[in-house]
Amino acid sequence: MDRTAVERVVREVVLQKLAEAERPGQPKLVVHASARHIHVCREDLDTLFGPGHELTVDRPLYQEGNFAAKETVTLIGPRSRLISNLRILGPLRSRTQVELAFTDAVSLGLDVPIRLSGDLDGTPGAVLMGPKGVVEMKDGVIRAAMHVHMGPGDAAHYGVEHGDEMKLRVGGEAGLTFDGVRVRVGKDFRLDVHMDTDEANACGLHLTKDIELFR
Repeated sequence: MDRTAVERVVREVVLQKLAEAERPGQPKLVVHASARHIHVCREDLDTLFGPGHELTVDRPLYQEGNFAAKETVTLIGPRSRLISNLRILGPLRSRTQVELAFTDAVSLGLDVPIRLSGDLDGTPGAVLMGPKGVVEMKDGVIRAAMHVHMGPGDAAHYGVEHGDEMKLRVGGEAGLTFDGVRVRVGKDFRLDVHMDTDEANACGLHLTKDIELFR
């Protein structure tokens, strides 16, 4: 190879490396297994814990402004089957919502649909028992659809918009690829996939760092 050809190859390699260095880095992808929990509205919190009660922060969650509260309730399903110490997550919502894994729903005797958070019409209800009172939910018990929170920059990186669907590959000995991961874009969201505990156990999430989010 003559000197001109060598210089051309070197120049191409250098330019390629410089271009790669100028590209924004791959966003840090985090996947969390979301255990069963409940979000409550102001009215139901007053009934369960007394008028004017405020949630007590136990620990902050990954998404800014969200937290696990110290307060818990008992969830009662058909035939008096129950789940005790169901953790409340804050802040307060406009409507009370319980999120369960499939095995939780089976243990309660409930037929629970997969829904995005807030899509509660036509879902089953249950009874909530707190230290000060009882709430009879007419609806609001769901299995949360697997979803990914992302900010506008993350959405641009992946080429998606709010409401789109993606795939999540989890590697390892029990590796799986999940379809239909719903995209939720918000200006303050951190890149974060939420799956329930059944899904996390099925793919051995705790045993691998090999995860990939793609279209």
